[in-house]
Amino acid sequence: MNKKLLIVEDEFIVANDLQLILTQAGYQVTGIAASVQEAETYLQQQTPDLVILDIRLNGKLSGIALARKLKDDNIAFIYVSANANQKVLEEAKTTEPYGFLVKPFREKDLLVTLDIAWYRHTHSLESKLRNEERLQALLTEITNDASDIQLKLLKLAAAMQSFIPFDFMSTGVRPLNGERFSDIGYLRVGFDEYQHIGEEELLTITGLKHQSFHTIIENSQPHSNGNIYSSDAPGNNSPNNSLQRLLLDCLRMESYLVFPVSLGYGLSVHYFFYSRQPGIYSKNHLTFLNRIKQCLEELAEKIIYYETASSVEKDRLVAAEKKQHKPAFYPGFKSIIGSHHLLLAALDLATQVAPYHTSVLILGESGTGKEKVAQSIHELSTRKKGPFIKVNCAAIPETLVESELFGHEKGAFTGAIEKRKGKFEQAEGGTIFLDEIGELPLAIQMKLLRVLQEREIEYIGGNSPVKVNVRVVAATNRNLEKEVAEGRFRLDLYYRLNVFPITLPPLRERKTDIEALILFFGNKFCKEFNKPFNGISDTMIRKICAYNWPGNIRELENVVEQSVVLNDGRSKLQLMRDLSSPAFDLIGKTGINTFEEVKHIQQETEREYITSILKKTRGRIRGANGAAELLNIKPTTLESKMVRLNIRRQDFD
Repeated sequence: MNKKLLIVEDEFIVANDLQLILTQAGYQVTGIAASVQEAETYLQQQTPDLVILDIRLNGKLSGIALARKLKDDNIAFIYVSANANQKVLEEAKTTEPYGFLVKPFREKDLLVTLDIAWYRHTHSLESKLRNEERLQALLTEITNDASDIQLKLLKLAAAMQSFIPFDFMSTGVRPLNGERFSDIGYLRVGFDEYQHIGEEELLTITGLKHQSFHTIIENSQPHSNGNIYSSDAPGNNSPNNSLQRLLLDCLRMESYLVFPVSLGYGLSVHYFFYSRQPGIYSKNHLTFLNRIKQCLEELAEKIIYYETASSVEKDRLVAAEKKQHKPAFYPGFKSIIGSHHLLLAALDLATQVAPYHTSVLILGESGTGKEKVAQSIHELSTRKKGPFIKVNCAAIPETLVESELFGHEKGAFTGAIEKRKGKFEQAEGGTIFLDEIGELPLAIQMKLLRVLQEREIEYIGGNSPVKVNVRVVAATNRNLEKEVAEGRFRLDLYYRLNVFPITLPPLRERKTDIEALILFFGNKFCKEFNKPFNGISDTMIRKICAYNWPGNIRELENVVEQSVVLNDGRSKLQLMRDLSSPAFDLIGKTGINTFEEVKHIQQETEREYITSILKKTRGRIRGANGAAELLNIKPTTLESKMVRLNIRRQDFD
């Protein structure tokens, strides 16, 4: 069946050209609209499969306003627009389009973009439906198990995290009882860790006395319908609820969503989700909660029973629950340290996509842990028993990339003395991780696109394609949208990879995790070097937390390793590197923009590190307490490093 497509474009000539191209390509054009109002009329008459949408339209409303409606109605759309200013483009991106074309564009680019948009839309819809089916089955299991209501709600929090992002979730019966507050809440403190927050915990956090707290409860008005609050919403500076304002302030939250479930007899159960990010909740979240409302109602009946049960019965329920175990969470993130909400949000996305075969694109600066997240996605997937093959695309010479990825036949080129499998074939049944994919030459990008589309490769010198069953996880520290705009990265490959993007925050945006990382690396290297770990000095912690870490976790790890190497084993670790030295000061001011800069920074870091060790040993390389022993490397390796890094005797004398 031909896919139905609506064109929303106010330039008559452009709109008619689009209609001609699309009709010839086999699409059924349901209409051409020049304004948002006209488009809404068409949408009421017939729901299209895809919408081509200009940003600037006739009338007061822009295409971005219509895009929000299309997103809420789960209709795929792409933007086609003339060059717009950065502010408009950023606003357009928030609507999460399935593609973006800049006028003028080629017919081929249009058709490829529509094909990719349809692929992404249907794939994401299928994944969403399967995820929701899995969630509903889990909620039914939680409702029917023998645990008490506190544990049920803890399991609910763990189950809901991948569907509605939150930093604090609470549930309670309404209307509120001023004499006895019984809401049960869980504050997220780690990927699979939640801290119980009840009345006593709130009194401790807020410093309020019982009477003052109960007065706030009495003055709180219940929400009669689902509602969304955000601190950044214009004209919405305060929620109309004293309890919600208290929770926002004392837990440092910026937005919340409430979903009430009415059970008759004047009673209802309200589910609350709070986030430290403003504007994170949307109509889509309320729509999703309505789809699983029956499951939430069944659980709410258990909550009502617990609320109205006698204290003796509650004690019995709680005592019986002591036997049960901690709820099961996804494994796979043991090597990732931190509990900042930006990191946890990225790990939530990894958990969502892991069970499927969807391609994943991990974005983030160098040193943010992209490889570890890729490894976790593999370990959480059904492919975990298969191989995990890592490829650093930036480290392979351009002349060898094709052979390295896809393999070659014997005699295919000079030096090909035998048939060799490429990385894709080595990853059969598992996952291939393409790190720094932005470094791939355009010719190889085209071949990679074929692998993603056709699930087959072709050897250099081969005559027939070879089918492969491989999941692709790619990563880059480059801005691929900019690379596409400048012609260095294929548009069709970008959208094919970008089916499920995950962005890892830089360390400077999650500084609350730094102390945990220092302790982890301190313990790790003390064990490796067989030294006692006596903790971290306050001065070291203070200086490290004040630094911006352009090299991110990798740079932090190097700094801690150096401190362990130079530590005497009797005192706390001290910072052995001047973070304000010229090399580091330059990084902090300019940032890292290219891979060449990264390599230069790493070389400078390594040079400074080795020089400091040589100064400590007075230039002695070999023997007991020599530099090679302190560095835990062979003397010959150290000598070759000194030559490569141009370290001369006058540098450490």
